[in-house]
Formats: sequence, structure tokens, C-alpha cells
Amino acid sequence: MNKVNFDKLMTAVIEENRGERKKLLLHSCCAPCFCGCFERLTPHFDVTAYYFNPNIDLIEEYHLRAEEQKRLCEKLNIPVIIEPFEKQNFLDIAKGLEKEKEGGIRCEKCFNLRLENTAKKCKELGFDYFATTLTLSPLKNAELINKIGEKVSEKGGVKYLPSDFKKGEGYKRSIELSKEFNLYRQNYCGCEFSKQKSN
Repeated sequence: MNKVNFDKLMTAVIEENRGERKKLLLHSCCAPCFCGCFERLTPHFDVTAYYFNPNIDLIEEYHLRAEEQKRLCEKLNIPVIIEPFEKQNFLDIAKGLEKEKEGGIRCEKCFNLRLENTAKKCKELGFDYFATTLTLSPLKNAELINKIGEKVSEKGGVKYLPSDFKKGEGYKRSIELSKEFNLYRQNYCGCEFSKQKSN
């Protein structure tokens, strides 16, 4: 069975809307990942960054990443929405899954939590599309993330922009731009379980 090329699907949506700029709410896990995505999107969409990541282990880490997101968006002249830290939301969905391996069911539930919230915010604020930077990471399952994006899109009645931002050396570009903007780059996804693994 052939794998879906989500990068081509995104290009098709861009072509479909050519000549008409749409508003896109881009869920961002962190500023370094945002770096690898904005260049692909800003020529075609009016992008707003959406920082919603209740999976992050410590409030200090949450605010550090949020401040870097804000600083980057100010440099790029891109609007940003920073949600308050609500770790309990993540702990509720992770309950009983603490020992699951990275990339397993706990991660799936975490992706769902963040994308569901992004879809709600997209509808609430009247954006045309929502998407996520999560597909930039070589360690994340782009197929799963896009499947969840489509599911919450149908449920929420808003359009999801498919993506695989690591394509076309997106991840490499994120590293280059992170250095250029002197961004804080963390060495774990954010949750206490991935931190234990990285340690």
C-alpha cells in the first residue's frame, strides 16, 4: 500500500487557493519547529502561531518555550496566541499510560488533545485552516498526526491543512534558522515521560 504524500496534499491545497490568501492557525510546539514551517506557509497564508502545549513537564519550561515563540514571532512580524499552562489536561489523558513507549498511544492522545484545541480555536476565531508544526520532527509520525488532524477537522467543522514539514529538508532548515535566531532548542518533546527517556 502506497504511503500518502502529505507534502503534495498541502501543495495541492495551496494551488487550489492560489490568488486568494487564507487565514491559517498554526499550532506550534516550539519556536525551533515553527522555524521549519513558516517559510513554506507565509507566501500563501496569513499565519498566526498558536502555542498550546499542556504536555510540557514544568511551568518554567513552558514559559521559556512560550517566550521564545513570542520573540521569534515578533522578529518575523507574525501574530501569536499563547495559551495558559494547563498541565492537568495532559495528565488526565495520560493517566494509566505513563509507561507507554514514546510514539505510542500516550503520544497519540497528546496529539489529539493539542489538535482538537487548535481546531476549536480555529473555528472560534474564524480562521480558514489549521495545521501543526508537529510533522516537522523526524521522530514524530506524520501519518498519524495528519489522520488526527483530519478527524478533529471533521468533528469541529473546520478545514485542516495536511503537511509533512520535514520534507524538502524542513527539519534541517529549522536547525539553521534556530541558530540564526539564537533560539533555545530543547532536547526532549516536552512531557515528563519523554524527558525521562532523553535522560
